Amino acid sequence: MAHHMNNASGARVLRHERLRKKLSGTTERPRLCVFRSLKNIYAQIIDDENGKTLVSASSLEPDVQAVGKTLDKNKKDVAKAVGALVAQRATSAGISTVVFDRGGYQYHGRVQVLADAARERGLRF
Repeated sequence: MAHHMNNASGARVLRHERLRKKLSGTTERPRLCVFRSLKNIYAQIIDDENGKTLVSASSLEPDVQAVGKTLDKNKKDVAKAVGALVAQRATSAGISTVVFDRGGYQYHGRVQVLADAARERGLRF
């Protein structure tokens, strides 16, 4: 991947690539990957062995959007809803243990809130 511009998103991509050298989702223990944009947050559970996304959730979904509207667009509350939703879907799909991929972001703020919410809903990592 030769798209490392000298900017913050390029730096994040580099950090993510570095992190991914050590961290890969298996069929037994898929990877919970987080992507954060300025307005939204996305979570996917990925089995890297088969290159498949097993479960996904994002703040673009209508039910999560509703949370955002009632909670005055607080991005952390939205991240919490996405974390809970991805965990709930994982459980339905029979996934209980994942490895957390912070996507090159600092484990802080919305990324942390999403992770904590997923743990509260019973995802182990």
